[in-house]
Parts: sequence; C-alpha cells; structure tokens
Amino acid sequence: MTPSRPGKFPRKDRSCRALHGSPHLWLQQPREPRYPGAGFTTARDFGPQGVRKSAGGTCMTSKVQAIAPSTSDQAMRRQASEQTTLFNLTDRLYRASTMDEVYDAAFDALYDALGCSRAAILRFDRGNIMRFAAFRGLSANYRAAVDGHSPWSRTDHDAQPILIGDVSNSHLPDHLKQAIRREGIHALIFVPLAGAHELMGKFMAYYDMPRVFSPGEEKLAVLIARQLGFAIERQIADRASRRLAALIESSHDAIIAKDLDGIITDWNPGAQRLFGYRADEVIGQSIMLLIPPDRQDEEPTILARIRAGERVDHYETVRRRKDGSLVDISLTVSPIKDGTGRIIGASKIARDISDRRRAREQRELLLREMNHRVKNLFALASSIVNLSAGEAATPAALASRVGERLAALARAHELTMAPEAGGRSQDRTSIGLHDLIAAILAPYAGDDRSARFAISGYDRPIPARLITPLSLLLHEFATNAAKYGSFSVPQGLVDVSCGEVRGGVALRWREVDGPAVAENRSESGFGSRLIAAAARQLGRLDRRWHADGVAIDLFIEADRLRE
Repeated sequence: MTPSRPGKFPRKDRSCRALHGSPHLWLQQPREPRYPGAGFTTARDFGPQGVRKSAGGTCMTSKVQAIAPSTSDQAMRRQASEQTTLFNLTDRLYRASTMDEVYDAAFDALYDALGCSRAAILRFDRGNIMRFAAFRGLSANYRAAVDGHSPWSRTDHDAQPILIGDVSNSHLPDHLKQAIRREGIHALIFVPLAGAHELMGKFMAYYDMPRVFSPGEEKLAVLIARQLGFAIERQIADRASRRLAALIESSHDAIIAKDLDGIITDWNPGAQRLFGYRADEVIGQSIMLLIPPDRQDEEPTILARIRAGERVDHYETVRRRKDGSLVDISLTVSPIKDGTGRIIGASKIARDISDRRRAREQRELLLREMNHRVKNLFALASSIVNLSAGEAATPAALASRVGERLAALARAHELTMAPEAGGRSQDRTSIGLHDLIAAILAPYAGDDRSARFAISGYDRPIPARLITPLSLLLHEFATNAAKYGSFSVPQGLVDVSCGEVRGGVALRWREVDGPAVAENRSESGFGSRLIAAAARQLGRLDRRWHADGVAIDLFIEADRLRE
C-alpha cells in the first residue's frame, strides 16, 4: 500500500508505521489533558503485551502514549472559553431586571474567567465610603474588618487594576494583611468599576493560594469590570426612570414635553385632566393648540429663552381647554438636554391656579370691602352726630341719642355679615321684610323713631340665605342717603314700599326732600360694585336720579325667596 503523501499514511493505518516499512515508531509525549478523557488512549485499544489493534491488523509498539494538544490549540481553547464567558455575561446583564441579577451574572463570570474561589462587589455610598454591595464566600468578620477600604476615591478618573499575587509580600497595611490572611486569602485582585462620570466602586477576586497573574487575566478582569459598570449604571438609570415615570403619571399637575419647534412629544394624565385632551389627540400637535389667540405671542418668547438655556419659573398665564373654556395656570418651563448637553426640547409643568386666583381675588375684595365699610362707618358716625345735634337740647341728650343710634347702626351692620363671619343672620331661619328694613334704618330715625323713613306695602319672611345680601344692599342705600342723600339733611325722608308682583317681590326705595343730586352719578366706586354684586344674588336692580333724591327699584326673584 502506497502512502497518499510522503511521510503521511492513510487514516486507516496511521496507528502503526511499521506496517509500511518505516524504521520509526509513532511516539507521543505524555501530557495531562485539559479536560477529562481528552488525549487519552484507553486500555481496550490494546491487545496482550502492548499490541495495539488496528483495522488492518496488529502492530507491536515499544511504548504508546496520550496525544497532547499543541500550544496553539490550548490558546484557541482558552480564547474560546473566555469569549463564551464574556458572551454569557453580556447576555445575562442585558436580560437582568434587578441589581441582584446583575451581581450574580458578574460573580459567575469572575469564577469562570479568573478561577477565583471568592468574590465581592463594593460601591461608594452617599458619604463616599466604599461598602459591600454583594459578595460570595466571605465571612462577616472579614467584611467588617475591611469595610470602607478603597485604594481610590470617587473622583479618580484613571484608576487602574491592582493584582496582588502574594498577600504576605504585598505593601498593604498590616491590619489589612492580618484580616485577609485570617480569611485564608493569599492572592487577590482589585478592579475599579468606572461609570460615565465617576468611579462607582470596585470588584474583588480572591484566591486561596499565591498566584502569578498573567496579562491576559488582567485584561479579562478589566473587560468584566467594564461590562459590570455599564450594567450597574443602566440599572440605576432604569430605576430612576421608573421612579420619574411614576411621579409624572401620578402628578396632579400637567406635565408636557415638546421639541424646539413647539411640537408636543409627551403628555401625562395630569395634562389630560387639566386640558381635556387625551395623549393620542395632542402628541404630534403644536403647543399653540392650548394657547388663546390673544396670547399667541407668549410661546415664541418662551422657546427663545429655552434655546438660550434659560428656565421660566412660575409664569402665570391663561390657556385654553378642549371645550374652549379658559383656565388660569402657573407655568414652569425647563430645557431638556440630550446626553451631550445639547438642548433638544422643553418640559412644561402647568398647575391650575383658578382656585388660588379666586381666593386671591376674594381676599382683595374683602380688603376693599373692609376699607369701604370702615370709611363709611366714620362718615355715618359723623352724620349721626350732626343729625342728633339738631335734635338734642342738652349735651347729655346728645350723647344719649348718638349712643342709641350707634348701637342701632352696629345691630344693622351685623345683619350685613355672612353667617360664617359671625353675623346675626346665623341665628335666624328667616326675618320679616319690614322688620329687616326697619332694623337697617333704625340708626337714622328721628326722635319719634319713624319720622325720617316710612315702610309700607307687602310683607313676607326673608329666607336666612338672603338676609345677608339684602341687608348689605339696604345698608349701602342707607349709607349713601346719610352721606349724600335724604338722611344728610334734617328734612330729608326715605320711603320704602314693597309689593308682590308676578315672578317675585318688588321693593322701591325713594328719597325725597334731599339735596340736589347730579343725575347719573359715577358708579365706578367700590360701593357701587358691592351693590351690583349683592343685587345679582337677589335678582335685578335699577337706579334713577331725581332732583331731590334717588329712586331705586329692586326686584327679588320668587325662586330666590323659596326656603
């Protein structure tokens, strides 16, 4: 049989070159296989006295030994194993949904790639102290002894791995050496975990025997640390994103994102509650959809400030809802930046301040009313003194009459106060219309208690909820009469007549024998606005001026008079 190539023989007969006349035996160098069974020749391959069986017969060998893989085969196998470990690590880190899963994947990779017997992952806490985040095979005493130790600070941007092949001969502080040796550790690796902007921590690999680390192991440790650092940062970012998303979703404020062209990109449930639009109705639309026509110039100004990197804080404005109604809002606008710091859009937080604005307007109204009432009371006190001075024969009589009228004025004033403000109307379920008018006019009565005013016509109970607005109206009428009208002169009179008409009750206030009053006096003062507001709670009001006084017609709607 002829070999296929010089020095080579068909696979069938390569087991024994002697069969082909070769003077050489095929010998192999003994070597321990890397994997069980690899490169071994088993006993059943041989016959008696070392005769190896062959498909073409038998041949005698002086010595048969296991086939050893070459150095290049070992390198290829090692490289394949490392690549498999890194692939599995990358895959597991990608799929990890918790930090514990990240740590477990890293530990398995450390054990497979570096052959360590124990490992730990440590991270800086808020106080910049290195703490154990996860570990395998380390005692509580050891962890307590080395807790807080780190060869680097959080701000080290060029931290390099530290490989210690023999702890006893290292430059570690003595107390650390003792703690490490007590744990049975003789070699270890410190590898920094670098984040995008700062050092996050380190991982440790521990060995029970002294060890000579190869450059390949150091490189592999760095690759694992890099993957682990990315995964930890991703978990931190994902956790922060989930918290932020939950805050945005649960916020009662409207939170809206838009690009630099004003196109809406994000819309939370709070925005839907405030403006009435669903997210699918507005995403992709211009933010101008929410801006009333008279405020369209606001948006270009806001976008210009955002492009310049400015923030707009607590800007009070008005926006339009889906149903066309307007809503008062407080607006805060901030730039949105990408990973490189480039401004790519803006986030808006809009808060409904309708209640706050109404409360502020109510407070301002009350302050103006208080100011108005205080000034009126001083004017009325002066009028009462002047009125009483002409009637009293002695100082004592003057004092008595003024005191009586001021007391009556105080009682009338209480009727104008709402129940929640402590007014007398809270103690009543109703009061007669004539009684209410008489109580308001009592401070202006003459000595015979009735000569200055007259009340006539229809009388009926007034429900408690109408006592305050009606008292307020009558009190304003009387105050104006004392300041400018019939009660400001001794001969002046006020005639009040009431009548039942279709749809309600009509009340006419007529001043006679008063000073000349210019027709259509200005109605821009606070008192006039107060009269108008109170009248709207009752029905409608009409005023006309005559040469000797004013005539006022008040119509109280029947629906308002029902209990």
